[in-house]
Amino acid sequence: MPTISVDQAVLRSYVEAGGHVHNLEELERRLPLLGTDVDRCTDEVLDIEIFPDRPDLLSAETLSRGIRSFIHDEAIITHLDAQPATTSMHVDPELAGIRPFVVCAIVRNVHLGSNDEERDASIRRLMDHQEKLHFAVGRGRRRSSIGVHDLDSIRPPFRAVAAPRDRAFVPLASTASMTIDEILEHHPKGTEYAHLLEGMDKVPLLLDANDAVISFPPIINGVQTTVTPTTTSMLVDVTGWDLVAVEACLQLVCLQLSSMGGVVEAVDVHGGAAEGRHPRTSPSHHRLTKERVRLLLGREFSSEDVQRAFRRLGGKVVDETEEAWTIAMPKWRTDLLHEVDLIEDLAIGHGYEDLGDVTPHAPANGTPRPDVHLRRRLRTVAIGLGLTEVQSLTLSNDEDQFERTRWTASSAITRITNPITVDHTILRQHLLPGLLRLLAANRHHDLPQGVFELGTVVRGHVNSTRFAMLVAEAGGGFAASRGRVQALMQALGAKHDELEMVALPDNEGPWLAGRAAKILVGGMWVGCFGELDPRVAHAFDLNVPLNGAEFDLDALDASLPDPV
Repeated sequence: MPTISVDQAVLRSYVEAGGHVHNLEELERRLPLLGTDVDRCTDEVLDIEIFPDRPDLLSAETLSRGIRSFIHDEAIITHLDAQPATTSMHVDPELAGIRPFVVCAIVRNVHLGSNDEERDASIRRLMDHQEKLHFAVGRGRRRSSIGVHDLDSIRPPFRAVAAPRDRAFVPLASTASMTIDEILEHHPKGTEYAHLLEGMDKVPLLLDANDAVISFPPIINGVQTTVTPTTTSMLVDVTGWDLVAVEACLQLVCLQLSSMGGVVEAVDVHGGAAEGRHPRTSPSHHRLTKERVRLLLGREFSSEDVQRAFRRLGGKVVDETEEAWTIAMPKWRTDLLHEVDLIEDLAIGHGYEDLGDVTPHAPANGTPRPDVHLRRRLRTVAIGLGLTEVQSLTLSNDEDQFERTRWTASSAITRITNPITVDHTILRQHLLPGLLRLLAANRHHDLPQGVFELGTVVRGHVNSTRFAMLVAEAGGGFAASRGRVQALMQALGAKHDELEMVALPDNEGPWLAGRAAKILVGGMWVGCFGELDPRVAHAFDLNVPLNGAEFDLDALDASLPDPV
């Protein structure tokens, strides 16, 4: 979640501009009710962790609007005021498969501050707001990316074109002209975001009437349009693949600049997937049914209650019937995807502490899991053997699960369609690889180290439960592992004449040849144990003797009836 660090004097100036005064105690007590988390609150700085579903709180200027409406119950407009358009942006049809949505706006008469220090601080807040929006709304600039430019350094009208990769210009933070390919290979922003344009023969460029490069989205602006402390008029452009994200980012940056005294002016976009006049200033309207509210919140709300609750969250009730309310909310509230989201806002605005008490209508008597006693006894015995319980990730990879441990997949492997990392590509079929990874991460600690896990594996796309233990100890071996297994099976109620240990074939799994066995109870297989092959340990960066075991919980449960 993004965190903003707000200068208290700056925040106070914007809150008091609405005719209200705040104090630290009130902010620290009430801001968490707005869906934020106050990390630090001093006389100078307020650090707030903002949930990404509230991008309208990611700057001091837009946060002040939320404070004035939520804490001081001020009615604020649910839309962004904009003057008629005086210029245009023409979008090349070729951009449809490169970066289809292009929108922009002009903001004039922006007051950055009364001295150099204040102006520099305002520019830093503007840039910080952009990066927070790139994270929370733009998903790393893919869905949307923002550019803010000194309007006086360029000449309208503007064009968005698909340019070849040999086109050159001077990028921001550089003094030399570079081609597109050079920027993507050598410029810090180019190397960071080059993957967004991978495989494209042409790239998007924004140009002015003199053919000067304004921006190369989603990578870098041109140096010519750099915002300076003397800038008073700005061009804001937003491009991307998601119209909702693009429009929200444009409106929120304009909202921030309008709080600095700026006057927003629309721009007519000709062509492209977002053709029309932007920013689109009208609010979004949502229908909220009274019956759904009663079912989820357990009480009736008067018209005054609903109006006040949504006013505190920056919205407004614009119509009411016997069945429902119609709520106007700002377009930048991109988190409002379903009626349930509106009900959550109603609960926050009204106050959770005043929703009343309700008795559950359905019985909710808890019943124990069928294997609860077996799980409890396994944990008790393992802890009694001096082992520490751990919980590793259910996600794993083929190399850990099969290649390094020499196991073969016993059934169909459940794979992740879009894995984030190469380490997390499948759902595990064994627990021991995760325990090996854990001991490898703790190899700098003294021996012995013993851990166990009771966790879920997925085989043939079906969940099942396994129990595994792993011990790293200098003097341990097969005898030590067998002793632990015998103690475990005896505690679970296995009779001596039912328990059988059969040697495992060589190179079957991670076990050392001749030093491992499978366990049978009444002729039924329940698990395997033994010493681990040093080659397997070395594959996990471990150079100590290891012994362990892994059991199937369903097999244990079937072969050892619960005495309780």
